[in-house]
Amino acid sequence: MVDVDKAIIARLKREGETFEILVDCDKALEFRSGKGSLDDALATYDIFKDVKKGEHASENELKKIFGTDDAGVICEQIIKKGEIQLTKEHMSKLRAEKRKQVIAIIHRNGIDSKTGLPHPPQRIENALEEARVNIDMFKSAEAQVQDVLEKIRPILPIRFEVREIAVKLDGNYAGKSYPILKKYGKILKEEWQNDGSWVGVVKIPAGIQDEFFSQLNNLTHGNVETKLVRSK
Repeated sequence: MVDVDKAIIARLKREGETFEILVDCDKALEFRSGKGSLDDALATYDIFKDVKKGEHASENELKKIFGTDDAGVICEQIIKKGEIQLTKEHMSKLRAEKRKQVIAIIHRNGIDSKTGLPHPPQRIENALEEARVNIDMFKSAEAQVQDVLEKIRPILPIRFEVREIAVKLDGNYAGKSYPILKKYGKILKEEWQNDGSWVGVVKIPAGIQDEFFSQLNNLTHGNVETKLVRSK
Protein backbone atom coordinates (compact mmCIF):
# COMPACT_ATOMS: atom_id res chain seq x y z
CA MET A 1 0.00 0.00 0.00
CA VAL A 2 1.01 3.59 -0.64
CA ASP A 3 1.86 6.09 2.10
CA VAL A 4 -1.33 7.93 3.13
CA ASP A 5 0.51 11.26 3.03
CA LYS A 6 1.34 10.72 -0.65
CA ALA A 7 -2.11 9.46 -1.66
CA ILE A 8 -4.75 11.26 -3.72
CA ILE A 9 -8.54 10.92 -3.64
CA ALA A 10 -10.66 8.63 -5.83
CA ARG A 11 -14.34 9.54 -5.68
CA LEU A 12 -17.58 7.92 -6.79
CA LYS A 13 -20.99 9.58 -6.70
CA ARG A 14 -23.94 7.21 -6.62
CA GLU A 15 -27.62 7.75 -5.80
CA GLY A 16 -26.88 11.28 -4.59
CA GLU A 17 -24.16 10.13 -2.18
CA THR A 18 -20.38 10.59 -2.41
CA PHE A 19 -17.82 7.95 -1.47
CA GLU A 20 -14.08 8.61 -1.34
CA ILE A 21 -10.94 6.53 -0.84
CA LEU A 22 -7.20 7.26 -0.78
CA VAL A 23 -5.12 5.79 -3.58
CA ASP A 24 -1.78 5.98 -5.34
CA CYS A 25 -2.33 7.93 -8.58
CA ASP A 26 -0.25 5.77 -10.94
CA LYS A 27 -1.17 2.42 -9.42
CA ALA A 28 -4.87 3.28 -9.30
CA LEU A 29 -4.83 4.14 -13.01
CA GLU A 30 -2.97 0.90 -13.72
CA PHE A 31 -5.54 -1.08 -11.74
CA ARG A 32 -8.34 0.72 -13.58
CA SER A 33 -6.85 -0.44 -16.89
CA GLY A 34 -6.66 -4.05 -15.70
CA LYS A 35 -3.08 -4.11 -14.45
CA GLY A 36 -1.59 -4.39 -10.97
CA SER A 37 -3.43 -5.17 -7.75
CA LEU A 38 -6.02 -3.39 -5.66
CA ASP A 39 -3.83 -3.65 -2.57
CA ASP A 40 -0.99 -1.80 -4.33
CA ALA A 41 -3.38 0.92 -5.51
CA LEU A 42 -4.84 1.68 -2.07
CA ALA A 43 -3.42 3.69 0.82
CA THR A 44 -6.10 2.24 3.08
CA TYR A 45 -9.30 0.25 2.78
CA ASP A 46 -11.20 2.96 4.67
CA ILE A 47 -14.15 4.37 2.76
CA PHE A 48 -15.09 7.98 3.44
CA LYS A 49 -17.99 10.29 2.84
CA ASP A 50 -15.45 13.12 2.97
CA VAL A 51 -11.74 12.38 3.25
CA LYS A 52 -10.74 15.93 4.21
CA LYS A 53 -13.18 15.96 7.12
CA GLY A 54 -12.29 12.41 8.10
CA GLU A 55 -15.95 11.42 7.81
CA HIS A 56 -16.32 7.67 7.20
CA ALA A 57 -19.21 6.03 5.36
CA SER A 58 -21.37 3.83 7.57
CA GLU A 59 -21.90 0.11 6.97
CA ASN A 60 -25.61 0.77 6.45
CA GLU A 61 -24.89 3.34 3.75
CA LEU A 62 -22.47 1.01 1.99
CA LYS A 63 -24.89 -1.92 2.03
CA LYS A 64 -27.73 0.30 0.82
CA ILE A 65 -25.78 1.81 -2.10
CA PHE A 66 -23.40 -1.00 -3.06
CA GLY A 67 -25.31 -4.03 -1.82
CA THR A 68 -22.31 -5.02 0.33
CA ASP A 69 -20.03 -3.66 3.02
CA ASP A 70 -16.99 -5.52 1.64
CA ALA A 71 -14.36 -2.76 1.46
CA GLY A 72 -12.37 -4.48 -1.29
CA VAL A 73 -15.38 -4.81 -3.58
CA ILE A 74 -16.41 -1.20 -2.97
CA CYS A 75 -12.89 0.22 -3.39
CA GLU A 76 -12.60 -1.60 -6.71
CA GLN A 77 -15.85 -0.04 -7.92
CA ILE A 78 -14.75 3.44 -6.84
CA ILE A 79 -11.45 3.14 -8.70
CA LYS A 80 -12.92 1.60 -11.86
CA LYS A 81 -16.09 3.66 -12.11
CA GLY A 82 -15.28 6.84 -10.23
CA GLU A 83 -13.10 9.90 -10.66
CA ILE A 84 -9.40 9.78 -9.80
CA GLN A 85 -7.89 13.14 -8.88
CA LEU A 86 -4.69 13.39 -10.89
CA THR A 87 -1.57 15.10 -9.65
CA LYS A 88 -0.08 17.95 -11.71
CA GLU A 89 2.88 15.71 -12.49
CA HIS A 90 0.65 12.93 -13.76
CA MET A 91 -1.50 15.33 -15.79
CA SER A 92 1.64 16.66 -17.49
CA LYS A 93 2.77 13.09 -18.19
CA LEU A 94 -0.61 12.09 -19.65
CA ARG A 95 -0.75 15.22 -21.81
CA ALA A 96 2.78 14.60 -23.14
CA GLU A 97 1.98 10.96 -23.92
CA LYS A 98 -1.26 11.90 -25.71
CA ARG A 99 0.61 14.56 -27.69
CA LYS A 100 3.14 11.95 -28.84
CA GLN A 101 0.28 9.66 -29.91
CA VAL A 102 -1.36 12.42 -31.96
CA ILE A 103 1.95 13.27 -33.66
CA ALA A 104 2.60 9.58 -34.38
CA ILE A 105 -0.80 9.18 -36.07
CA ILE A 106 -0.26 12.28 -38.21
CA HIS A 107 3.27 11.18 -39.13
CA ARG A 108 2.08 7.68 -40.03
CA ASN A 109 -0.83 8.76 -42.21
CA GLY A 110 0.08 12.22 -43.44
CA ILE A 111 2.22 13.54 -46.28
CA ASP A 112 3.20 16.97 -47.54
CA SER A 113 0.35 17.92 -49.89
CA LYS A 114 2.85 19.74 -52.14
CA THR A 115 5.68 17.21 -52.39
CA GLY A 116 3.96 13.93 -51.50
CA LEU A 117 6.70 13.23 -48.96
CA PRO A 118 6.14 12.39 -45.28
CA HIS A 119 6.52 15.06 -42.60
CA PRO A 120 9.10 14.17 -39.91
CA PRO A 121 7.66 14.02 -36.36
CA GLN A 122 9.69 17.07 -35.28
CA ARG A 123 8.19 19.16 -38.08
CA ILE A 124 4.71 18.16 -36.93
CA GLU A 125 5.68 18.96 -33.32
CA ASN A 126 6.88 22.41 -34.40
CA ALA A 127 3.59 23.04 -36.22
CA LEU A 128 1.64 22.12 -33.08
CA GLU A 129 3.75 24.56 -31.10
CA GLU A 130 3.33 27.37 -33.63
CA ALA A 131 -0.43 26.81 -33.87
CA ARG A 132 -0.64 26.61 -30.07
CA VAL A 133 -2.60 23.37 -30.23
CA ASN A 134 -3.89 22.11 -26.90
CA ILE A 135 -4.14 18.34 -26.54
CA ASP A 136 -6.95 16.92 -24.40
CA MET A 137 -5.35 14.28 -22.16
CA PHE A 138 -8.73 12.60 -21.50
CA LYS A 139 -9.76 12.33 -25.15
CA SER A 140 -8.39 9.58 -27.39
CA ALA A 141 -5.63 10.58 -29.80
CA GLU A 142 -7.69 9.30 -32.74
CA ALA A 143 -10.63 11.51 -31.80
CA GLN A 144 -8.43 14.62 -31.76
CA VAL A 145 -6.50 14.17 -35.00
CA GLN A 146 -8.95 15.87 -37.38
CA ASP A 147 -9.24 18.92 -35.14
CA VAL A 148 -5.45 19.12 -34.87
CA LEU A 149 -5.07 18.85 -38.64
CA GLU A 150 -7.43 21.78 -39.18
CA LYS A 151 -5.33 23.90 -36.84
CA ILE A 152 -1.93 23.08 -38.33
CA ARG A 153 -2.84 23.09 -42.05
CA PRO A 154 -2.34 26.88 -42.37
CA ILE A 155 1.23 26.24 -41.19
CA LEU A 156 1.95 22.78 -42.58
CA PRO A 157 0.66 21.58 -45.98
CA ILE A 158 -0.61 18.12 -45.13
CA ARG A 159 -3.13 15.53 -46.23
CA PHE A 160 -3.88 11.96 -45.23
CA GLU A 161 -3.37 9.35 -47.92
CA VAL A 162 -3.20 5.56 -48.24
CA ARG A 163 -1.19 3.84 -50.93
CA GLU A 164 -1.45 0.43 -52.52
CA ILE A 165 2.00 -0.97 -53.20
CA ALA A 166 2.73 -3.97 -55.41
CA VAL A 167 5.52 -6.05 -53.88
CA LYS A 168 7.57 -8.90 -55.34
CA LEU A 169 9.84 -10.87 -53.01
CA ASP A 170 12.46 -13.50 -53.73
CA GLY A 171 11.35 -16.86 -52.33
CA ASN A 172 14.30 -16.91 -49.93
CA TYR A 173 13.00 -13.82 -48.16
CA ALA A 174 9.22 -14.01 -48.55
CA GLY A 175 8.58 -15.88 -45.30
CA LYS A 176 10.87 -13.61 -43.28
CA SER A 177 9.30 -10.51 -44.84
CA TYR A 178 5.73 -11.48 -43.96
CA PRO A 179 5.79 -9.93 -40.45
CA ILE A 180 6.90 -6.61 -41.97
CA LEU A 181 4.14 -6.69 -44.58
CA LYS A 182 1.52 -7.28 -41.87
CA LYS A 183 3.05 -4.76 -39.46
CA TYR A 184 3.07 -1.83 -41.86
CA GLY A 185 -0.11 -2.42 -43.78
CA LYS A 186 -2.87 -4.71 -44.96
CA ILE A 187 -2.24 -7.39 -47.56
CA LEU A 188 -4.97 -6.97 -50.18
CA LYS A 189 -3.95 -9.89 -52.37
CA GLU A 190 -1.04 -12.30 -52.69
CA GLU A 191 0.19 -15.13 -54.86
CA TRP A 192 3.14 -17.53 -54.98
CA GLN A 193 4.82 -17.77 -58.37
CA ASN A 194 6.22 -20.91 -60.03
CA ASP A 195 9.77 -19.70 -59.40
CA GLY A 196 9.08 -19.55 -55.65
CA SER A 197 8.75 -15.77 -55.47
CA TRP A 198 5.89 -14.00 -53.69
CA VAL A 199 3.87 -11.20 -55.26
CA GLY A 200 1.14 -9.20 -53.60
CA VAL A 201 -0.46 -5.82 -53.04
CA VAL A 202 -0.17 -4.11 -49.65
CA LYS A 203 -2.17 -1.07 -48.53
CA ILE A 204 -0.17 1.20 -46.22
CA PRO A 205 -0.48 4.72 -44.75
CA ALA A 206 1.45 7.09 -47.02
CA GLY A 207 3.51 8.59 -44.23
CA ILE A 208 5.39 5.35 -43.55
CA GLN A 209 6.07 4.32 -47.15
CA ASP A 210 9.80 5.16 -46.94
CA GLU A 211 10.12 3.31 -43.63
CA PHE A 212 8.29 0.32 -45.14
CA PHE A 213 10.65 0.23 -48.14
CA SER A 214 13.68 0.59 -45.89
CA GLN A 215 12.64 -2.35 -43.71
CA LEU A 216 12.05 -4.60 -46.72
CA ASN A 217 15.32 -3.61 -48.37
CA ASN A 218 17.31 -4.21 -45.19
CA LEU A 219 15.78 -7.65 -44.65
CA THR A 220 16.08 -8.81 -48.25
CA HIS A 221 19.41 -7.09 -48.98
CA GLY A 222 17.71 -5.34 -51.87
CA ASN A 223 16.06 -8.45 -53.32
CA VAL A 224 12.62 -6.86 -53.46
CA GLU A 225 10.65 -5.05 -56.16
CA THR A 226 7.99 -2.47 -55.33
CA LYS A 227 5.64 -0.36 -57.42
CA LEU A 228 2.97 2.19 -56.50
CA VAL A 229 -0.36 0.90 -57.77
CA ARG A 230 -2.75 3.52 -56.44
CA SER A 231 -3.03 6.44 -54.03
CA LYS A 232 -6.25 7.55 -52.40
